[in-house]
Amino acid sequence: MKTIEEIREFFSHDLYAYDTGAYIEEVGDRYAKISLTLTERHRNAVGGVMGGVYFTIADFAFAVASNWQSPGTVSLDSDISFIGVPSTDKIYAETELVKDGRSVCTYIVRVNDGTGKPLAVVKTVGFHKT
Repeated sequence: MKTIEEIREFFSHDLYAYDTGAYIEEVGDRYAKISLTLTERHRNAVGGVMGGVYFTIADFAFAVASNWQSPGTVSLDSDISFIGVPSTDKIYAETELVKDGRSVCTYIVRVNDGTGKPLAVVKTVGFHKT
């Protein structure tokens, strides 16, 4: 079993996620929890959080959850719904495996703020290429 430090080291090469500020908080069986501390660079011209920030940590959560045990899963399709505005400066993305088939998997990723308030929901369909 890999340690959280080994998993963080492996995914530290996902430079876009790491440069955005995504941080692996927890992993479990086909599960990941990612955090990100919001700064001014995450905001749009009117002061709101850029939608791409929510998508980035959700996509990273999917990548970690679906690959940390056995690399080789890529995203085929993702659909995001923006449903809230954060009340805290720290946000989280948590995965839920819906189905894991022979070649295709489906995850729901929920993005929340530090109080648990929902911000976005992402459904991702992945393909096991190995």
